[in-house]
Amino acid sequence: MTFNIIEQKIPEILLIKPQVYGDIRGFFMESFNNRELKKYGVDKAFVQDNHSRSGANVVRGLHFQQQNPQGKLVRVTRGAVFDVAVDVRPGSSTYGEYVSNILSEENFYQMYVPPGFAHGFCTLSEIVDFQYKVTDYWDPSDETGILWSDKNLDIDWPINIDDAVVSEKDKNFKPLLGKNR
Repeated sequence: MTFNIIEQKIPEILLIKPQVYGDIRGFFMESFNNRELKKYGVDKAFVQDNHSRSGANVVRGLHFQQQNPQGKLVRVTRGAVFDVAVDVRPGSSTYGEYVSNILSEENFYQMYVPPGFAHGFCTLSEIVDFQYKVTDYWDPSDETGILWSDKNLDIDWPINIDDAVVSEKDKNFKPLLGKNR
C-alpha cells in the first residue's frame, strides 16, 4: 500500500496520507498511483495537471464547473494551506456541507475532491505552491463559484477575513442557494 486514507465526514472526499520514505538524503514518495486510487472509487482519468503559486493571506475559490465538473487531486509542495471542499450536488444528503484539512509540504497530505464539489483554499504561509490533477479540462465559460466567506456555510477560515487577498472574480461570487442551516 502506498498510502493511507483518513476518513472524512463526507465519505466521497478522501484525505490521503502517502507513505514517505526518508533518510539523510531526503525523501521519496509516490504522489499518484492510479491502481491504488481505483480501490477507493476514484475511477475517472486525470487529464490535466495544474500548479499555482500564492502569497500570504491569499484565498482562492470556492470554484467549480457546472456542466463538466472536475474531480481534483490536490497537494501542497511548498508552504501550507487550509483546503476546503463544499458539496454543491443538488439533492445530495450533504449538500452545502464542507470538509476542510490542512495540506502542507510537511505533512504531505493530499485531498481528492470529487466532481460536484466547490473547492478553494487559503494560504497559511508566505508562499504556497499548490499542485493538482483534474478529471476534466478547465473551461472558463463553465466555471462558477460560491462566495468564499458565505456565512451560511459557516467555514472557520483560519485567517482574518479583512486581511484576505481575493480576486475580483472570487469576491463577486454569490452565496450558495438553498443551503439549509
